[in-house]
Amino acid sequence: MNKIRTTEPRVIWNIKCKLGEGTLWVKEHNSIYFVDIKKKKICILNIKNNKKKQIKVNKEVGFLAHVKKNIFILGLQGEIRIQNLKSKKILKSIFTEPNIKLNRTNDGKTDSAGNLWFGTMDNLERKIEKGSLYKLDKNLILTKVDKNYRITNGPAFLDPCNFYHTDSSKKKIYKIKINKNNKIVSKKIFKKFLSNDGSPDGMTLDKNKNLWVAHYHGACISVFNNKAKLIHRIQFPAKNITNCTFGGKNNNELFVTSATKGMNSAELRKYRYSGSLFSVKTNSKGILQKKFVLSDEKKRSLL
Repeated sequence: MNKIRTTEPRVIWNIKCKLGEGTLWVKEHNSIYFVDIKKKKICILNIKNNKKKQIKVNKEVGFLAHVKKNIFILGLQGEIRIQNLKSKKILKSIFTEPNIKLNRTNDGKTDSAGNLWFGTMDNLERKIEKGSLYKLDKNLILTKVDKNYRITNGPAFLDPCNFYHTDSSKKKIYKIKINKNNKIVSKKIFKKFLSNDGSPDGMTLDKNKNLWVAHYHGACISVFNNKAKLIHRIQFPAKNITNCTFGGKNNNELFVTSATKGMNSAELRKYRYSGSLFSVKTNSKGILQKKFVLSDEKKRSLL
């Protein structure tokens, strides 16, 4: 296997996100999408013409997934929403965890079949295990797959039954296996971060099934092989690295978000590009994130 090579991180949008997250490459738009959770914004950068756009939403937004054209599915506080971002028309709202008022959605990704997986967490980030992992299928049926998380992050899918998922607060990345009924048959700790590593945050896989993990409070991205061995590391001029995804023309460009949340003035001086969107060129190729797939019946009723 070839040794991983990466360029120095390049700031492509010094946007000063309070909590940048939710990176999503949309190939047909030539654009990297991401969110600023705390500022309730969706941010879009077209890398072909360098056009930047920010869309304000009415709730904290943890992630987005593409459905078609300008239609996206948004992970919001207490709600999964299908919306046309151009017209602002809301096509469907699915309310989540109405009995846990202080929870919000955090990270979310689609699997290879186009199902949406996302986690929830306590918005005050207390050390309570009220977060869960959910799956939303093509019929918009919501299933709770796992529970007792503090801060959910990921997931990253190896195949339809095996994926990585993280509890950032516990500094643990899990490797989870499910059966066709969405029941967990195996859940093991894949990697536990040390105290000086920061916390594992968003992550993505390359085509060789290496796991690229953002370090919150750790100013870097680590790449682990399938045996959890560290095989590469990228240092950043930002303290809180939050999420990453592959994209670009050849799907070998890593887009990375960061956050200024909780940083003091000395840290902001030291890590002066905190809150920026970064690009890193690599000799690795990513796995394109699948669109969220709706059943024909749901397409007819919604789109």
